[in-house]
Amino acid sequence: MVRIIDRRFDSKNKSAVNRQRFVRRFKQQIRRAVSDAIQGRSIRDLDNGESVSIPAKDLSEPHFQHGKGGIWEQVFPGNDQFSTGDQVKRPQSGGGGGGGGGKASKDGESEDDFVFQLSREEFLDIFFDDLALPNLVRTQLARVTDFKTQRAGFTSTGVPANINIVRSMRSALGRRLALGSPYSARLRELQQAVDEAIAIHGEDSDEVRQLRDELGRLRAKIDAIPFIDSFDLRYNNRVKIPLPTTQAVMFCVMDVSGSMDEEKKSTAKRFFMLLYLFLNRTYEHIEVVFIRHHTVAKETDEDEFFHSRESGGTVVSSALVLMRDIIRERYAGGQWNIYGAQASDGDNWDNDSPICRDILSSEILPWCQYFAYIEITPGEPQNLWREYTKLIGTSPSFAMQRIESPADIYPVFRELFKKSLA
Repeated sequence: MVRIIDRRFDSKNKSAVNRQRFVRRFKQQIRRAVSDAIQGRSIRDLDNGESVSIPAKDLSEPHFQHGKGGIWEQVFPGNDQFSTGDQVKRPQSGGGGGGGGGKASKDGESEDDFVFQLSREEFLDIFFDDLALPNLVRTQLARVTDFKTQRAGFTSTGVPANINIVRSMRSALGRRLALGSPYSARLRELQQAVDEAIAIHGEDSDEVRQLRDELGRLRAKIDAIPFIDSFDLRYNNRVKIPLPTTQAVMFCVMDVSGSMDEEKKSTAKRFFMLLYLFLNRTYEHIEVVFIRHHTVAKETDEDEFFHSRESGGTVVSSALVLMRDIIRERYAGGQWNIYGAQASDGDNWDNDSPICRDILSSEILPWCQYFAYIEITPGEPQNLWREYTKLIGTSPSFAMQRIESPADIYPVFRELFKKSLA
């Protein structure tokens, strides 16, 4: 059997390319492993990496070998169990199943699964692989926060580390040819004159000696041309170019009335975290605005948003009015991609729900790239849900789903942000 081993030294980013090729090749196996890992992972730990196991049978590699050809009969030393033509029994499944699993057995053999460590970025790429932001339009590319170094031709000045040897040698060769070409033409003329003088006057004549002296001086001038000069040196030129980045604002609107217990608030928090991670993969700069409300809405920081014990009745329109005012004051210049997520148990003052629908329809959705409403309740849909259903189909940037338990968070999220088949 012929084994081909690549013993070349790793070049820059060679291992990264091989790693990406491996991920592409075993995408299905890694995706299944990530799906299994998600089942036992908290949403709070979603942005960490993961060690995934790939069955050894899925890692089989093609190899080259010489065909035996002809008829072969071999007797191996120590064979006291089998003769030619005997059938070998298959090992029992208990000992050869692979992966080190199952009960112990004295028969069979197996190979451990291959354990592959996914980085945080690779894990999230696979986790969000078939999701997309609906109506994704990056409205502003003007916020410059980073620079990238890029090759920009060559320059005649620089530091020794940036010398381009090929360009420098090419420049030196061109200079030598340019300076030496007049001498080379004269050299050929003198050589021809020497040969003619020798034929006419002989080897020891004065004319031949004079021509040879001039020929020697000319060759000395050609040899005096330096092989390389500081004028020939060329350096790789690198310039910094700005990287345009995109910016988005994410509004988290949560009902904290008396009917929203701690379990519902925790469910809402996990959904908001999932949305933030998803947006963070698309936009370079993200601002988060937290709005909590009962009868009165208030903009808060993250800690107060999730942990304040303040509660009361329910007037959802107060939160939407505050969101509208913040958009007008800070984010209405067309430079921000605006996303909104509203979490509530749907219980609202009956006369207020139509007001919520009107504010959302006419004063918020026109500014938003996407607005998602989730109703966290195990019971029947509430009046706010019934009012919001009237917006379905009227605005492509609006979607709504119901969450009955924490196990529904991820399926609902995928339903809200699944890629369009069109």
